[in-house]
Amino acid sequence: MARIVGVDIPNDKPVYVSLTYIYGIGVHTARKICSAAKVDETIRVKDLTDDQFSAIRNELANYKLEGDLRREVALNIKRLSEIGCYRGIRHRRGLPVNGQRTKTNARTRKGPRKTIANKKSASQG
Repeated sequence: MARIVGVDIPNDKPVYVSLTYIYGIGVHTARKICSAAKVDETIRVKDLTDDQFSAIRNELANYKLEGDLRREVALNIKRLSEIGCYRGIRHRRGLPVNGQRTKTNARTRKGPRKTIANKKSASQG
């Protein structure tokens, strides 16, 4: 496994796919990095030369990735929470932030269902 920006990326996958294992890089950004570094994006990581590796590393230096990006996102959420805006309150309560419905769905944010005693469903009666 090759190591870039403190992350082990898989050797047997194409470069652009392996770069997506780094937090903050998706497929589109990975392809942009490969083209800027003048590296064929379909080549496997294990077949990269040292020059190509260093070109990719130099290109990644222009992006905010991993720890710095995680810290920035956490600080943004903390700021929203502290100023007490709507989005901050939703983050604090662990509810969906971007206007999604919560009567049904939203189980990822709300957690498993909590059953309420003597609550009748609409289909009975």
